Amino acid sequence: MASASPPAPQTPPPRPRERLARAWGRWWVKALALLALLAAIGWALLWLLVIRALPSVDQLRAYEPPLPTNVRGIDGAPIQSYARERRVQLAYAEYPPLLVKAFLAAEDRTFFEHHGVDYPGLAGAVVDYVSKFGTGRRAKGGSTITQQVAKNLLIGNEYSPTRKLREAILAYKIEDTLSKEQILELYLNQIPLGRNAFGVEAASHAYFDKDLNELDLPQLAYLAILPKGPSNYDPIRHPDRALARRNYVLREMVRNGFITQAQFTQANAAPLGTVRRRTPKFEAVGGYFVEEVRRELVNRFGETAKASPNSVYEGGLWVRTSLDTRLQDLAAQALRDGLIRYESGRGWSGPLRHVDLDGDNWQQPLLNTNIALDYQDWRAGIVVAREGDAWRLGFANGATGLLPRWAAQTPKRGTATPAFGTLKPGDIIAVAPSGSDFALRSVPRVSGGFVVEEPATGRVLAMQGGFDARLQAFNRAVQAMRQPGSTIKPLVYSAALENGMTPASIIVDGPFCVDQGARLGQKCFRNFANMRSAGPKTMRWGIEQSRNLMTVRMAATTGMPKLVDTLKRMGVGDYPPYLSIALGAGETTVLRMVNAYATLANQGRGHEPTLIDFVQDRHGKVVLPENWRPCEGCNAPDWNGGPMPRPALRQKQVIDAMTAYQMVHITEGVVQRGTATVLRDLDRPMMGKTGTTTGPTDVWFVGGTPQFIGGLYIGYDHPRNLGGVEGGTFAAPVFKEFAAKAYDGLEKLPFRAPPGIRMVRIDRKSGRPVFGTWPDPDDPRAAVIWEAFKPESEPRRARRRGDAAAPAATAAPTAAPSPRDSDFLQREGGIY
Repeated sequence: MASASPPAPQTPPPRPRERLARAWGRWWVKALALLALLAAIGWALLWLLVIRALPSVDQLRAYEPPLPTNVRGIDGAPIQSYARERRVQLAYAEYPPLLVKAFLAAEDRTFFEHHGVDYPGLAGAVVDYVSKFGTGRRAKGGSTITQQVAKNLLIGNEYSPTRKLREAILAYKIEDTLSKEQILELYLNQIPLGRNAFGVEAASHAYFDKDLNELDLPQLAYLAILPKGPSNYDPIRHPDRALARRNYVLREMVRNGFITQAQFTQANAAPLGTVRRRTPKFEAVGGYFVEEVRRELVNRFGETAKASPNSVYEGGLWVRTSLDTRLQDLAAQALRDGLIRYESGRGWSGPLRHVDLDGDNWQQPLLNTNIALDYQDWRAGIVVAREGDAWRLGFANGATGLLPRWAAQTPKRGTATPAFGTLKPGDIIAVAPSGSDFALRSVPRVSGGFVVEEPATGRVLAMQGGFDARLQAFNRAVQAMRQPGSTIKPLVYSAALENGMTPASIIVDGPFCVDQGARLGQKCFRNFANMRSAGPKTMRWGIEQSRNLMTVRMAATTGMPKLVDTLKRMGVGDYPPYLSIALGAGETTVLRMVNAYATLANQGRGHEPTLIDFVQDRHGKVVLPENWRPCEGCNAPDWNGGPMPRPALRQKQVIDAMTAYQMVHITEGVVQRGTATVLRDLDRPMMGKTGTTTGPTDVWFVGGTPQFIGGLYIGYDHPRNLGGVEGGTFAAPVFKEFAAKAYDGLEKLPFRAPPGIRMVRIDRKSGRPVFGTWPDPDDPRAAVIWEAFKPESEPRRARRRGDAAAPAATAAPTAAPSPRDSDFLQREGGIY
């Protein structure tokens, strides 16, 4: 029996390393590995160079475009806006459907179908970029609306393939984060469309002076062409190009089924219908006022979003101011009229500015100066060329006109040469229509400031800081430091009233000198215009007649430290204790003086003067004043039976209430029989004081009624002699022009006396009490007047020795009852 053969030896399975070696030996494995390596390197480079630096798309959810600050007046009406980018933010539902379709036809017809990138369009853009590489020409964009949002809001407008790649990646991520409607809303709100308009609503006003919902189909189609390049399709410079592009968009709308053929035919035949520029709706309202508001807001919130999310130019603030446009117009008109009256007969003041002209291009140099006028029918024009016996003028809107020789015959100031012969091309001058031509006008060199304030609240209702804010940016109402002259005297005498004097106190109007030391010698004061001394007189008389000698004597008696402390508390200024301060030698502003008088009219309760009532952010939250609280129930439609809500008063008692009323009562006498009698025929309770500084270099008036206090000064910016004018003959009439219209229709309210004031009949000249004789309310110069005294300070009649009551048997027969003090109190409404 044969034996079995031994089993064949088994080959061991290949080890893993051997398997890898065998696989690596195949060419296709090497190719796959190489491709994987290149892909990894490419991805790493893509991440390092592109993806890593991409901004987060999540910030688009909370994106808030830069919005202008909108300013409103006391009645809520818009008066101004501050912006570097004109934009009005709308929600998607507020866009007209035809507008959306026009933009889709012009920019991205497959917007609602793709996921952020239009690959055929992108491929075409790449081919175009390669073909134009090195030629200096820019390739077409090929960007979807989503890519444009990524470019404009997240990565910028760099021209490079890298930016295009980043844009495409971001667009894909945006589509994952936001809805199509949200993307369109972002796009239509932020796209720059020319004329400093960002977003379609702002562009609608810039090009058509209409709200977006008022535009028709061809106008909406015109807006849709602007993202390609607003300057390329400017309706003024390139009307044919703009019309052709608009009609292309209309054809695309038909091709995509957005509009009918009939709609296209009608819209295609329509003109562009744009305006040259947006009509200024509130450009000239409260120029100095709104500029001061802007300065306050910038100091508080900053200019851009880098400084604060509530910045002035990007934060979208809503600002309610205290500007009363009616009072503002009246104050501006009165001040301007006064300045022109003063300048009349002094010759032509010269051109507003001179610019160099480059050939026939005169409009742009004129626009670059930003010079304009809003006084009556005056206009700013530029002298273009001589045409026979007339000068050709150009205006900001492109129109031209003639200035004949006869209309410019006023001599130039300081010469005997008619103004016509001194003009030259490039002069910017003020003119007014005269028939079919224009006549020369003279903008005053003298200037001034005017402020109106509400005493009860400290709100500034009007502010005029010069002739025209667009000619003179310097706001003299708040920035000009001037000597107030005699308008300081009521505040100076208030310090005396607080320190024991009364309106009937006797002060000597006589020579008064002080020794200033060995080096300076003796200083002797004098009355205005060197008026003769009048001897012992009452304090009231000294204020009504504005006597300097009585004022410095009283100041010396009261003590200058007490006097300057009163001025500091009333916000006029922080002065050294020199006697000349009592005569108005210290500098202050119109706003400070008006606020000090408003404190007197408000029974000594003072406020910081304010121009801004409150500020809301773009979401409606009140951000100024700080710690603002709503007045719950103040706007309730019906009474709930509870007490009336009363907001907390932010007032401080600056001076004693009775002192304040005493001074108000005295300064009512200034209007009735003192230096401001020009105001007497306004026939209403009014206090005030005139002022004339040495020279005179400035003339003043400050005063008013319980409703509002106004004040003004007039003088040259570089002080010089005004000639023979005075506060009572020049400044007070300017205030009267304002007040005659400002108070029209307002109730005639008396100044209310605080509790404790005692009204006593006195002799106006001597200050002694009077019995048996009554003041004549119709005679401002009556010998007997009512005077206001603090308790226990009124003058009393002393009984002489030997006086006794008359015996009953010899008493006089019963006569008609004589008037009583209580009759006066009842007649005045029981306010005392």
